[in-house]
Amino acid sequence: MSQPIVEKEAGPPKIPDDQSPDDGEKRKREYKDFGHDDAPKATSALVDMSRIELKADDLYDKEKVDLETIVIDDVFALLQCNDQGLSTQEAQRRLEIFGPNKLEQEEQNPFLQFLSFMWNPLSWVMEAAALVAIALSNGEHRAPDWQDFAGITTLLLVNSSIGFYEERGAGNAVKALMDSLAPKAKVKRDGSWVEIESAMLVPGDMIAFKIGDIVPADCRLTESINVSIDQAALTGESLPVSKKEGDQCFSGSTCKQGEAEGVVISTGVNTFFGRAASLVGQDDDTTGHLQKILAQIGSFCLVAIGIFVVAEIFVLYAGFRWSYRSGLDNILVLLIGGIPIAMPTVLSVTLAVGAQQLANYKAIVTRITAIEELAGVTILCSDKTGTLTTNKLTIDRSTIKTYAAFSADDVILLAAYASRTENQDAIDASVVGALGDTARARAGIKLQDFKPFNPVDKRTEITYREESSGRLKRVTKGMTGIIIELCTRNKTDEIENRLEADVEEFASRGLRALAVAYEELEGEDADAEGNGFELVGLLAIFDPPREDTKQTIEDALAFGVKVKMVTGDQLAIAKETGRRLGLGDHMYPAKVLKDGPPPGSQFNSLDEMIMDADGFAGVFPEHKFEIVKRLQSLGHLCAMTGDGANDAPALSRANVGIAVEGATDAARGAADIVLTEPGLSTIVHAIRGSRIIFQRMRNYSIYACAVTIRIVVCFAILVFSYKFQFPPFMVLIIALLNDGTIMTLSVDRVLPSSTPDSWDLAEIFAYAVAYGIYLTLSTVVLVIVILESDFFQRKFNVSLNSPPGQIDHNDKQLHTIVYLQVAIISQALIFVTRSHGFFFMERPSYALMGAFCVAQLVSSIIAGFANWGFTSIQKISGGWIGIVWVWNIIWFIPLDGIKFGMKATVIKYLRNRHNMATAAATRALAEGGGVPMIRAPSRVASIHESLYSNRTSFIRRAARKVGFGQKVRVKAEELQRFGSIQARHTGQTLARHPSRTTP
Repeated sequence: MSQPIVEKEAGPPKIPDDQSPDDGEKRKREYKDFGHDDAPKATSALVDMSRIELKADDLYDKEKVDLETIVIDDVFALLQCNDQGLSTQEAQRRLEIFGPNKLEQEEQNPFLQFLSFMWNPLSWVMEAAALVAIALSNGEHRAPDWQDFAGITTLLLVNSSIGFYEERGAGNAVKALMDSLAPKAKVKRDGSWVEIESAMLVPGDMIAFKIGDIVPADCRLTESINVSIDQAALTGESLPVSKKEGDQCFSGSTCKQGEAEGVVISTGVNTFFGRAASLVGQDDDTTGHLQKILAQIGSFCLVAIGIFVVAEIFVLYAGFRWSYRSGLDNILVLLIGGIPIAMPTVLSVTLAVGAQQLANYKAIVTRITAIEELAGVTILCSDKTGTLTTNKLTIDRSTIKTYAAFSADDVILLAAYASRTENQDAIDASVVGALGDTARARAGIKLQDFKPFNPVDKRTEITYREESSGRLKRVTKGMTGIIIELCTRNKTDEIENRLEADVEEFASRGLRALAVAYEELEGEDADAEGNGFELVGLLAIFDPPREDTKQTIEDALAFGVKVKMVTGDQLAIAKETGRRLGLGDHMYPAKVLKDGPPPGSQFNSLDEMIMDADGFAGVFPEHKFEIVKRLQSLGHLCAMTGDGANDAPALSRANVGIAVEGATDAARGAADIVLTEPGLSTIVHAIRGSRIIFQRMRNYSIYACAVTIRIVVCFAILVFSYKFQFPPFMVLIIALLNDGTIMTLSVDRVLPSSTPDSWDLAEIFAYAVAYGIYLTLSTVVLVIVILESDFFQRKFNVSLNSPPGQIDHNDKQLHTIVYLQVAIISQALIFVTRSHGFFFMERPSYALMGAFCVAQLVSSIIAGFANWGFTSIQKISGGWIGIVWVWNIIWFIPLDGIKFGMKATVIKYLRNRHNMATAAATRALAEGGGVPMIRAPSRVASIHESLYSNRTSFIRRAARKVGFGQKVRVKAEELQRFGSIQARHTGQTLARHPSRTTP
């Protein structure tokens, strides 16, 4: 139990009301508490409400109706209801008119989703190959190529099934997350209070809510008992807002104190929450980042294949005069072997597995390709309230001011006495919580009377008996100007000057001031006046940073990610929070986004200022949206964190939107990653995890492009040189075994980069060409040695069907040898592309190593035992199998040397050229000012990229329950006007569907 407060020496005697300490008239002081505004007064609509069905459109005329201040009686008239609520029949009729009180979710047909995986250029080529095999190859007295048709179809179905399974599962997980919220509402129907699902609410319903409840729909209060509403999730305000009769409450806000009844004015997408959400995705006309990469890599492969297919058509038909069917078989080899048909599926599976790994860190990925974009994020734009901070008011003990013979601990204890211990509002909770042991708030005293906070008095007051002395005492706390007016014992100029300076200091730092006063009572009457209040202290209230936020910011900077605060709170609060987090205090007000840098500023353009800024304060959603958009126009990939509906536009616009724990449904719907535990530390894990995933995708992309070059160049050279007709079915076997092994890349062990990743396709293509040409040589040289000499036959006592010197260029055993050589060394290439140094210095995952061994065992078994007449191969001896393995090992070892040689020459040149281009663009921006010119993508390019959309936007379709957008204001008068517009729209709808008259 706490020790009672010792008796303090009294301050100066009470000053009579008709006297002043000075001869002259004492000046009237104004204590401007931080962020205080007077609410507008309500007025009546200047229209004939009895003819409302004819006057709904008149509400656009502000001379007739002040949309910012419409009284509750006019709202009842507009909505054609009263305080007794609606009948069940009328509610059902309105439900049909306005729809359910929920945000719509787009459902996708699973069958169409499955088919969509076969709708992109890479799949089209494979589908064309299947048609060639079954239809065009039917001729010259030969049956259709059923084996190749079945193999190609199987390859397509396997890849589509894997992608569909992974992505459908991810989409269902998101749907389950969204459906987990099933709120109830207390509503008056047929004159009685009942509980129904919030989705069944309609405009005109009477609802009731109390402390702890979430407001189920936008409403205007008809009764209010000490109501305090937390709107931080919607407006970004740190403090709960007191609501009185006639005020508007918003769907999704939380009742922190009191209880209320109100009339519903809007539901579903027409609420403030829903209207804000309706803008999400409206600006999403850009092609997804991974979608663009897929399109460009696909284009590279298709162009390479197309060049050699055209060359074969001319050489085989015009040059060699081959028959129709023979030429088609060779073209099928290029189509089947060259197309990286598994690439979209491998990338999707890699991302899906990565999403599951991130879930272990309590991060739910709602747009799977955001993982890839997070790896390249260079700037993290973070909201403050509830994201960087706890959204929980706290007393800053280091800044407590005292004005009498009381210590800082005494001031906190007295303030705690004057606070509720149950059904607390945010301020009372912060004061009592500052004690450490909340039991001390009532220890050692006996409560006599308590006056809770109300919007009129703007203070709380307690009268208690101190158990140790038996004396009656009284404490009050509240707004500074109110409390100092009550004080009489130490209200001197010196004290008032100090108080005024302290309040201004708090305000300049974004701290809200809470004054505390104390008096003693004579006698035993708890209702009697005391000996005069004495100002004892001033408490500073602020929203503290989360414990892990500072470390999270430092870790982000270590990963090369710049953090900027973008908040709707005032500039002083933003600067104070930035200082406490080590983020910096180069904060600017939102008006600079419109006005640009002030005259004489060090910045030549707004873009320079945005890049230099540590953050922006006082911003509306459209400002956050504009900041993110400008940063993107400067070439940055941006991530945006937030928790409220007011963050949703920027969350939707950002490359990666991150909704923190406790975020609203609108924020979750707009976000790409949803955190399910407090704090931002998960983001660091997500950044590191995303870069690991990115490395896996990059490694595979190099591999896939290299194999394309290797197949088309190799078999084109062989057919041009030796009229070599490799069976298409064996290329399918190679592709199937490769796909099975490459899928394990999704769990491979790789090292993340310490800087943001980016897709440098020039590097990827350069590596691919180098590796592809080298592997082509390994096969061509082997074929030359076998056909042009008897080296292997003499040295290793092996043979083919044809005798040495007269070997048939299309010997079935030679086909098997080429198959085995291509299958082994092509798949072994992945160990080179996955490592930055020597391949043996970075151990692969057990899954990858195991899959490689199994695939090569299967390939060797096929080579040693398969006599498949339909596909022109014949089994070879163990000697030939050994020769091929040793040959591949010899050719594999120099691959690391090619990698290092490319890094030292071609890759170094490409990077220097890229850096020079970037520096030139930066200089041009600094000299010219303004947003740099960004070349708009051509219509053809946009269409091409959109063909891959089914691979990259499936989760967005599942998770986007709503849209979101622009111009969602958060000022009190703006919100009031917004509510009036909602009421007008509701009245217009009802006017078009008038109530049925009763006989």
